[in-house]
Amino acid sequence: MPTIIRQEGFRIVIYPNDHMPAHVHVIKGDGEVRIKLGREELLMPPSLITVMGKISDKDVAKALFLVTENHSQLLTKWREFHNES
Repeated sequence: MPTIIRQEGFRIVIYPNDHMPAHVHVIKGDGEVRIKLGREELLMPPSLITVMGKISDKDVAKALFLVTENHSQLLTKWREFHNES
């Protein structure tokens, strides 16, 4: 499970064999947030898919912020891992 970004206690992970839609797993402590990557060409921002485990609402919001802040890099990595152009 490649960690793409580590920041402020969060790990943003992309699994190479994961399913569509393009998404990331943001892990902090015993909690995990799955966030769908938006489509830049349609100006669609990332959006929350699921929240699992023990993670505060504040950390869920921070996870979404981190993914939004790093969206281009994460979408590029997703495409590399899944052979998308």
